[in-house]
This record gives sequence, C-alpha cells and structure tokens, in this order.
Amino acid sequence: MRERVLVSVLLTLLTLAVLFLGYDYVQRANCRQVAPVAVVARGDLAAMEQTAIQVFQAASPSVVFVTTLEQFTPNPFGPTTTEIGMGSGIVWDAAGHIVTNAHVVDGAERIAVSFGKGEMHRADVVGTAPDYDLAVLCLRGPKPDEKPIAIGSSKDLLVGQTVFAIGNPYGLTRTLTEGIVSALHRRLPTASEREVRGVIQTDAAINPGNSGGPLLDSAGRLIGVNSAIISKSGAFAGVGFAMPVDLVKRVVSELIRSGRMPRPGIGISALGEQATSHLGLQGVVIAGVLPGSPAEKAGLQGIDATSGQLGDVITAADGKPVRGIADLATVLEDIGVGNSVSLGVDRQGTNRTVDVKVEDISKQPKGSP
Repeated sequence: MRERVLVSVLLTLLTLAVLFLGYDYVQRANCRQVAPVAVVARGDLAAMEQTAIQVFQAASPSVVFVTTLEQFTPNPFGPTTTEIGMGSGIVWDAAGHIVTNAHVVDGAERIAVSFGKGEMHRADVVGTAPDYDLAVLCLRGPKPDEKPIAIGSSKDLLVGQTVFAIGNPYGLTRTLTEGIVSALHRRLPTASEREVRGVIQTDAAINPGNSGGPLLDSAGRLIGVNSAIISKSGAFAGVGFAMPVDLVKRVVSELIRSGRMPRPGIGISALGEQATSHLGLQGVVIAGVLPGSPAEKAGLQGIDATSGQLGDVITAADGKPVRGIADLATVLEDIGVGNSVSLGVDRQGTNRTVDVKVEDISKQPKGSP
C-alpha cells in the first residue's frame, strides 16, 4: 500500500515538473516568434518643424569649420603642426571671403577651413577688428561651390522671435540649435577693452566651437554672428550673444576694403580701470599723451613720469558722463573720425572743457582711446 502511494506521489511530482518545464519552454518559444509590426503613418510635419528643416537645409552649406594651427619644433626631427583652436565661419560672398570671430583666429599661424564634404582649404586673414570681435578670411586656390549665406537685417528684430544657430560645438560639425531673441541692445566687452553696442542676446544653445557661426531668423537670413556666452562652466547656460548683422556688414566691408577697421580715438594711453578705482577716481585717467596726437595739440596731460603726479582725468564727453574707457570709446565712435569731441576734464580739482579732434588710431596699442 505504501509503495503504491509513494509511486503515485512520485508520478504526480514528475507530471508537475514536466508541465512546468513544458510551459516555460512554450513561453520562451512564443517570445522568440516574430510578429509583424505595423508602421503608423507620421502625417505632415508641424509648421515649426518644417521651418527649422528649411532653415538648416538652406543655410548649413554656408557654414564652415575653422581650425587654427601653430607650427613649432619640439624635437630635432622637424616642425610639428598642432591644432590650437577651432570655431565656425560663414561664407560671405562668391569671392571666397569667410567671416568669423577675431578671437577664433587670434594668434594663429595657419588657418584651415573645411566644408561639409570634409575637404580642407588654406585661408589667410584679410583683416581683423578686435573691437567688434570680427575677422575676415580669404580662401587660397580654387573656391568651393558653396553659395554665400542669405544676409538679413538686425534693425527690426523683436524680443521673442524665433532664431536658429548653426555651428560646430565641440567639433560636432553643422549643429543646429533653436531659441528666441532673449534681449536686444546689450553691451558686450571685447578683448580690446571696448564694448560693442546693440548686441543680440539669445537662448539658442551656443557652446565652444559655435563662435563665428550664424544666428538666423525664421526666414533663414543672417541676423548676427555668434560670439560669446555667459557660463561659469564654459558650456551653454542659456545666455549667448551675437554681433548684429547691420554692424557686421559695416565692419566686414571695411576689412575687405582696407584690412582694418578705423578706430576713433584722440591719442592717449589710459590708466587701467582697477587702478583708477583704487585711486578713488571715476573717469578716464590719462596715463600718457602720444606725440603729435590730437590730445597733445589740445593740451591734455598725462601722469608726470618723474613725480607721479596725476594730470588730466576725462569725466565727460559730448555732455555724457564718462565712467571708464568703454564710455569714452562709445562717444568717440558716435562722433566719428574727422569730427571734434567736447571733453570735460579735471586737473587737480579744476574742471574745464576741451575740444579735441577724433582720429583713426587703429594702429595704436589696444586700450588706447
């Protein structure tokens, strides 16, 4: 009797094991079966998507990759070429001119420009305008068959309108980002200790490598040249700046024509703003006056080299307060080369007004107004 019960239990357990393993096998087999997958029709693209696609397809062929190179000899086996920087550029005209930022090509010994197909072209600097962070390059040899970018206007821009940026962030060629005009008429300091006025602020993603690339409106027209970002990490943080295209057109035309951009000034060297602040002064402290300059002819004086006594401090220009070099440079630019500016000057507590002619000082050292 016990043997029959034991046999019955074992048969039951065996049956359950077979059923369990069989069920598991069937389930696994079912998971390996290939069932037809239905593809759902997408339908029409949204209007905003169509706009972004059209802008990219029209403008991206006019965006180039700019690589700056430096030659040095670290060993006796000959010169070695090392990449020292990268950025973006814009095909400006059929003559092969490329517009980019001045800081992209600053200090470069060799410059290479590449297009969408990857071909590299040597390029030479036609001219730079550090006061506006702009530069113009010209391609050597045969020009590639790439059309110039469509150029628009920046005078009628509105905060909130859609914009697109195309560039090469971190070397990722022809990357498109989208945003809006976040603000207008910003002031942006440049490496030459001056400020650019009328700068466009945008939240379109701009990262290292985007510098020199285009900012475009929804019609695909160039409205600015991407130049800088505000970021503690060095990466995109939602605040980018572009030089307005109306300014770019004026600067680029002058660089192509003469290789430099006139720099309105009066022929002085100024004390740094930090040193001026330490003295408890506000304005432009004249450190020195260039011989034969309009400032010398107007009787302005700098710091006495022997005694260290201060000379003149410019506190106003054309009736506007002057707090530093940027304020003075802004007024001189408005007045223009060849005209005269009325300066409010303080010398040892005595205030007076002096008329000084504005001249082109583009060949003088940076920081000289």
